[in-house]
Amino acid sequence: MADQGKLTLFSYWLSSCAYRIRIALNLKGLDYEYNAVDVLKGDQSDPDFERINPMKFVPALVDGDTVIADSFAIALYLEDKYPQNPLLPRDLKKKALNIQIASIVSSGIQPLLNLVVVSYIEQKLGSKEKDAWNIDQTNRVFTALEKLLKDCARKYATGDEIGLGDVFLAPQLYYVIKKLQMDMSNYPTLARLHAAYEEIPAFQAAVPENQPDAPSI
Repeated sequence: MADQGKLTLFSYWLSSCAYRIRIALNLKGLDYEYNAVDVLKGDQSDPDFERINPMKFVPALVDGDTVIADSFAIALYLEDKYPQNPLLPRDLKKKALNIQIASIVSSGIQPLLNLVVVSYIEQKLGSKEKDAWNIDQTNRVFTALEKLLKDCARKYATGDEIGLGDVFLAPQLYYVIKKLQMDMSNYPTLARLHAAYEEIPAFQAAVPENQPDAPSI
């Protein structure tokens, strides 16, 4: 399934978890093969992909004989093996803050808004309740993130250099602003960061609509 000569990313265009890793790969200037996994069609249950990731989620990264199937683990692996354009600063306080932001996104909000959970809510309660759930969970976490970042954010989340926190924040902001059309007036810091990310080529190249498996308009 993968070319052993270079990095292979198993991705789905709308997956925020895969989106994070596309950003990280782009920031580090790493060439990779894009292998689409259509989760709406059930490609994640294909036996070949299940051997790559028994959890049947994207993303998964193959680097030679190394296989990693979790966006946080992949990001840390890339940081360790490919240290160019580092995502974690040497300053311990800033490093911890970047990891904290990434953790809040990856464990505090994304699991509640993933396809399995949202589809279940829609099936049981309907589309209106699904949308209300998305907004409620996002407001809860964005309130915390705004408080965390308002005094430390500068050009980017933790300073003037892009960090791991930015890599995890960008896809979540894209989703709620572009897809949910969420009012960001209560989150000026987060809204400003979203605007900053839209200007960065590595982020632009990673957005869902620019992926090879995105549907043509």
